[in-house]
Amino acid sequence: MCELLGMECNVPTDLAFSFTGLTLRGGRTAPHADGWGLALYDGPFAQVFLEPIPACDSPLARLLRENPSPTLLAIAHVRKKTVGSSSVRNTHPFKRVLWGREWVFAHNGTLPDAGTRSLGDFTPVGETDSERAFCWMLGELRAAFPGGYPGDRPEALWACISELGGVLGAEGSFNFLLADGRHLFARCGTKLCHIIRQAPFGRATLRDADIKVDFSALTTPEDRVAVVATEPLTSDEVWSIGEPGTLWVFREGRLAATLASRDPAGRPEFAAPAP
Repeated sequence: MCELLGMECNVPTDLAFSFTGLTLRGGRTAPHADGWGLALYDGPFAQVFLEPIPACDSPLARLLRENPSPTLLAIAHVRKKTVGSSSVRNTHPFKRVLWGREWVFAHNGTLPDAGTRSLGDFTPVGETDSERAFCWMLGELRAAFPGGYPGDRPEALWACISELGGVLGAEGSFNFLLADGRHLFARCGTKLCHIIRQAPFGRATLRDADIKVDFSALTTPEDRVAVVATEPLTSDEVWSIGEPGTLWVFREGRLAATLASRDPAGRPEFAAPAP
C-alpha cells in the first residue's frame, strides 16, 4: 500500500520534521519505494513535487527537508504501487482545479470498482484507481454545489465529502487526504492517526530515526499544528487513532469536525466484490 502525511496549521509551519520521517518510510524503514510526492499550499495554489523513485534516496526530497518552506497546509505521500506503473503520472498527490482553487488528493488503499464509475469534466492522466476516484469525487462536488465553492456554508461541503468517502469506502480500502486550500480532510478507512500540537509544546523523537526536535523553541503559545499520518511518526507523543469509516476535518490547526463516513446505501466498509 502507501503512507500518507498531512499538515494543517493556524500559522505558517515547516513540514521538515514529519516529512523526514515519511521519506525514510519511502524505501528505508518501510517498503513504500515506488514514488513520493509533496504538495505545499500558498493560499488556494498548491506547489506539487513528484518523483517515481524511493523518497529515501531522492536528492529532491532531501533538498525539501533541508530547505523547508513554511505553509498552512500540506499533503505528502510515499507509494507502494498496487495499480499503475511507477511513473510521475501515477504518483500522488494528484491536483485539479475546481471553483478557482486547487484541490490536492492522496490515497492509501485499493478501489477495485473505480474503473466502472463514469466521469464528468475531470479526466485521469494516469492509470491509478486513486486518481480516478479523485476525479469522480470532484465531479460529484461540482454537481452538488452548482453555485460554486460553498464558503458560506462549509458544513455542507464537509458532509458531502464525508458521504462520497463512504460510497467509495464500501468498494475497497479508502484512506485519503484531501485539501482545498482552506481545509484538510482526512478519511480513515483502515488506518489513520492524528496529533494536534499546541501549547505547552514539548519534545518529539521520530520513530524511524534518532532525530529529535524541541517544539517549544520553534513556536509561540498561539501556534496550533495538526498532523495526520498513516502510522504515528513519533515515539514519545500521544496520537489519536482513527475509527474506520470516519472523516476528520481540520481548520486553522483544530479538529473542526469528526463525521461518520458511511455509504448512504448501507453497504458495509470493505464490501466484498460481487462474484
